[in-house]
Amino acid sequence: MIDKFADATMDHQFIHVDAVLAAHTPFGTTIAHGFLILSLIAKFSRECAVRPLDPAMAINYGSDRVRYLQPVKVGSEIRAHARLLAVNEKAPGQILTKTRYEIEIKGEQTPAMVAEILSLFVMGA
Repeated sequence: MIDKFADATMDHQFIHVDAVLAAHTPFGTTIAHGFLILSLIAKFSRECAVRPLDPAMAINYGSDRVRYLQPVKVGSEIRAHARLLAVNEKAPGQILTKTRYEIEIKGEQTPAMVAEILSLFVMGA
């Protein structure tokens, strides 16, 4: 997944794709791109986010805060916890939510990332 993300974003920095060079860094191995971890919120939101029932569509509306607290080493297992922070009606039939995601690394005390993500839900007719 890390290599495919490097190809998609044209970010082939050695810390992500070269295990030999990355072994000589403080991490001792390659690490996932921060934006890769952030992009996985799309997957995690389907698994653990609170959202309205049966929206016609959901749209990524942006981020209020994103912090990378610890790198995700290659081969690590991660999971997400979501906490709904706010719900507002943006316009009739449109619900804007703010959700705090904490991405945990199995076996680590410090989370990899904490992000506040905005989602716009357009309700069906």
